[in-house]
Amino acid sequence: MSNTGNTYTEEFRRDAVGLLQSSGRPISQVARELGVNVNSLRSWRNRILGQSGGESFGAVGDIGRAEASAEELLAEIKQLKKENEYLKRQREILKKAASILSENPELGMR
Repeated sequence: MSNTGNTYTEEFRRDAVGLLQSSGRPISQVARELGVNVNSLRSWRNRILGQSGGESFGAVGDIGRAEASAEELLAEIKQLKKENEYLKRQREILKKAASILSENPELGMR
C-alpha cells in the first residue's frame, strides 16, 4: 500500500494544508481522506506554515502577507466587504427567483 513515487503539485499541497487548518480534524484523518502519507502532510504543513503552526500568518492564502502595510490591509478589507455585500444581494435575488420558479404557475392565473 506504499505510494512511493507520487508527486503532488504545490497547489495540491497548499490546498491540503488549508483543509487541515480549516477543518479542525486530526492530521491523520485529513491525510487518510486525501490519500497522502501523514508524514508528508505534516512536512507540508511545517514548511508552508512554519514551525509556529501558522498562527502568526492568518489564513493559508495569506502567507507572505505579514509584511503588508496597514493601508494595504485596510484597502483589502474594504474591497472584501464590498464584494461580500454584492454576493449577499446576489444570493437574495437567487433565493427569490428559486421561490418564484418553484411556485405552481396555474395558481396565479385565476
